[in-house]
Amino acid sequence: MLIAQKKRKENIAEYILYMWQIEDLIRANELDLDKIRRVLVDRYDQPAEVKEEIFTWYKNLVVMMEKERKQKVGHLQVIENLLNDVYEFHLRLMKSNTQPAYNTMYQSATGMIEEFKAKSGDKSLNDVAVCMNALYGVLMLKLQGREVSAATMNAITTFSKFLSGLSKLYLDFENGKFEM
Repeated sequence: MLIAQKKRKENIAEYILYMWQIEDLIRANELDLDKIRRVLVDRYDQPAEVKEEIFTWYKNLVVMMEKERKQKVGHLQVIENLLNDVYEFHLRLMKSNTQPAYNTMYQSATGMIEEFKAKSGDKSLNDVAVCMNALYGVLMLKLQGREVSAATMNAITTFSKFLSGLSKLYLDFENGKFEM
């Protein structure tokens, strides 16, 4: 909860990736609240009342995952909606042509996005979702100690720069520091 709150204020892409990881951690603990308390919450070096807030946050996520039938796979609707909002913002940015540096970052990523989209087999994914899925996939591969090709790492670097620029503009827009 504490990390999620910080990431939500600082970098929307990192926040989404973090929430995907939290969903997987909840699944790894079988949505069992006792395990979640023991494995995830108790490790925080926080006062008891803060730990209780963190536990309540996890408990609410478990309830949402159960209601949305996301116990095995998938992402919470609130996170999917946020990802779609970021994509819609991206489209508005591209249409507005007010951020040439952003447009250049996106253009440098488009070929790799199309390549990843083709490899995924899911043509319905939007470009922002493709980049996010690629970053999360590489994160999971690294956590498993698996090799990641130089070409994939090059694409990940490009996607990271693109998402970083998009995240900054999105949060600036959300905070009233940027208008289109």
